Amino acid sequence: MPKAPCRVACSPLRPRFRRIAAATTRTKEEFRISDPRTNERIRVPEVRLVGPNGEQVGIVRIEAALRLAQEADLDLVEVAPSSKPPVVKIMDYGKFKYEAAQKAKETRRNQANTVLKEVRFRLKIEAHDYITKLKRAEGFLQAGDKVKAMILFRGREQSRPEQGVRLLRKFAEDVAEFGTVESNPTIDGRNMVMVVAPHKNKSEVKTEQNAQRTANREAARSAARGDSAPTDEAAPASAE
Repeated sequence: MPKAPCRVACSPLRPRFRRIAAATTRTKEEFRISDPRTNERIRVPEVRLVGPNGEQVGIVRIEAALRLAQEADLDLVEVAPSSKPPVVKIMDYGKFKYEAAQKAKETRRNQANTVLKEVRFRLKIEAHDYITKLKRAEGFLQAGDKVKAMILFRGREQSRPEQGVRLLRKFAEDVAEFGTVESNPTIDGRNMVMVVAPHKNKSEVKTEQNAQRTANREAARSAARGDSAPTDEAAPASAE
C-alpha cells in the first residue's frame, strides 16, 4: 500500500511559516530588553508627556502623545517606566542612541585602571637616592597611579620602627602636591609600607592629556597658516 504524501513537507503554508518565524527573530534582535519602549510599543492608557524641548505637557492619553510625536516627525520614548503614570518624551530616538553610544565609547576610551606602583627605601638612604625615588614617585602620581612606599629593614633596624615612620612621613610631605596618604605606615613582616593615592585618577589625567594634545594641534595648525596675534603699534616718540 503506498504511503500517504507528507502533508508537512508539501504544505503550501510552510514558506509562510518560515517568513513569520524570520520576522519574529528580527523583531527580537531589533528590540533588546535594555532598550526603552518607543512609539507603539508603549502600551499604557495614559502617560506623563515631556515635549521635545523639555517642556512639561502633563498627563495625556497615549493616543494624543503618539499623535504629537508624529506631527513633530519624532519618536515617543518611555524614559521613566516605573512612574505612575510612565513618563515619556518626544525626541529623535536614533540621534539619542547615537549620542549615548558615542558617550559610552568616549568613557571606555578614557577609562583606565589605577595601578599600584612600588617605591622602595632603605632606612639609611642617601640623599641623592632619596631624590631619585621621590621624582619617580611623583611621576607615578601625576600619571594617576597609586604609590606603595616601602622601607626594607635590615637586622637591628627592625627595633627602630619610629625612624621608618619619620622617613615615610617626610616622603608623604614631599609628594603632597601630587597625592595624599591613603593608608598610614604599617608593619608588614620585615618591612614598613604606606600607600599614597593621586589627586587625579587615570581617567581625569587621560582627559586632560587629550585636551592638551588637541590644543597643541590647533596651535600647530595656526602656526602653519601663519596666524599671529596682532602687535601693538609703536608708541610715538616723546618730544624732547
